[in-house]
Amino acid sequence: MYSRNIRDIVTGLFLATLGLWFAFYSIAHYGRGTLARIGEGAFPAGAGVLLALVGLLIFAGGWSSHATATSRLQLKPPIFIIIGTAAFALTIKPFGLVPAIFLVTVLSSFADLKVRVPGLLMLCVVLSGLAYLVFVLGLGLLIPMIGWPL
Repeated sequence: MYSRNIRDIVTGLFLATLGLWFAFYSIAHYGRGTLARIGEGAFPAGAGVLLALVGLLIFAGGWSSHATATSRLQLKPPIFIIIGTAAFALTIKPFGLVPAIFLVTVLSSFADLKVRVPGLLMLCVVLSGLAYLVFVLGLGLLIPMIGWPL
């Protein structure tokens, strides 16, 4: 028995709604400027419109394709990714960038347990090194790499 691909339909509608909300919010609250001098709301509005278009494409693909009746919506991956992102936000200020990157990488890896421990540790080290190169050396931001809250 076949039915519509409910995952793509729900995901597409969510992304389209989120993108439209961002676009309308940025247009209503920030200046768009002109083509010669772009305002602070032009990029979020454009990104919101692009996100809405991608969401509509995903929705259309889910509506036109069929999935087997046994395919179910899995909640474990997005829950672990949200938990990892929240942990990053809560730990970057007191502990620094490196522990926050380690935490978000490890927690997000629980969404799909196909990563082995050595590969996960190497990913944490590489991401921390890239963050240092980009944010501290490249952009000159004053982000503490390792901090201690006491």
